[in-house]
Amino acid sequence: MRYIIIGAGAVGGTVGGRLAQAGHEVVLVARGRHRAALDDHGLRLRVPEGELTYRLPVVDGPGPLGALRPDDVLMLAVKTQDTVAALETWADVPVTDGGPAPGSPSGPAGTRAWERLPLVCLQNGVESGRLALRRFRRVYGVCVWLPSTFVEPGVVCAAGTPLTGVLHLGRLPHGTDGTAHRIAADLEASRFEAPVVPDVARWQYAKLLGNLGNALEAVSGPVTGEAARELYARVRAEGEAVLDAAGIARASAEEQQAARGDKVTLVPLDGAQRGGGSSWQSLARGTGTIEADYLNGEIVLLGRLYGVPTPLNELLQQLADRFAREGRAAGSLPVAELVRMAGPAVRQGG
Repeated sequence: MRYIIIGAGAVGGTVGGRLAQAGHEVVLVARGRHRAALDDHGLRLRVPEGELTYRLPVVDGPGPLGALRPDDVLMLAVKTQDTVAALETWADVPVTDGGPAPGSPSGPAGTRAWERLPLVCLQNGVESGRLALRRFRRVYGVCVWLPSTFVEPGVVCAAGTPLTGVLHLGRLPHGTDGTAHRIAADLEASRFEAPVVPDVARWQYAKLLGNLGNALEAVSGPVTGEAARELYARVRAEGEAVLDAAGIARASAEEQQAARGDKVTLVPLDGAQRGGGSSWQSLARGTGTIEADYLNGEIVLLGRLYGVPTPLNELLQQLADRFAREGRAAGSLPVAELVRMAGPAVRQGG
């Protein structure tokens, strides 16, 4: 199988680099300065064994590839806010077994990516899978536990050892199939653990609760002090109350610990410093967008649907969006100020 990594950032770049290291055919999809750096210098993957460089094909969309191949796997690793644009770009691309392009005057009728190829969502939250199922027949969800960083164009860092990450994989909305097992086998040969599960959404919802701290980290820095930890606990409690009210099952903390154990231990990397998670990195790179609408915003949405107040998640969603929109520095809001703002938010939300 050939893996097309749509969004070769922290997660996509790490997965693409590790797959290439294991001998798999990989195409990276990137834009702007990142694409230029990948073209000029290759993908520089900083991992515990050192900096590895992979000279891989890099494109900014399907055009340079022409028709896709029937053995292609589309791995969607963009942020959720970029999912719709990516689906629109890739869904209708022709797939051919060779010869004239499908739909050409001399070619076969052919098929399109949306009806033939597997689409694997390597993303936080749960919304991307729902969006993908509107456009693609064969969608696979992944619960991504992969500590990685992308701040510098062309450079991706992943500090986990002995495994790089744990990627629970399953078909959406539920189930498994042979394709899932083949993809998992390739991932497991590439320094990941990739359990194939029929209920991947249950794992994704559990991960969502952890990701509710991403916006807090993005606006106020690491969740380390007592005040930050206490605020995060309240934010998470809102999420748990909402999922309970909605009747949404999730993997327990014990299941997650059993699945992860000490398989991914972070170690210092030469020339790399992990300043924060994916939302922090979005602010650090000045992308102008952030995925809080699909993390804290998912809890806010469910809270409104099921009548559960979620004032703290709403506050973090709005703050993160404002920071991204205004280009404010990651971690620049003092935790004490955030805690002060949380008081009125709770009173208004109640």
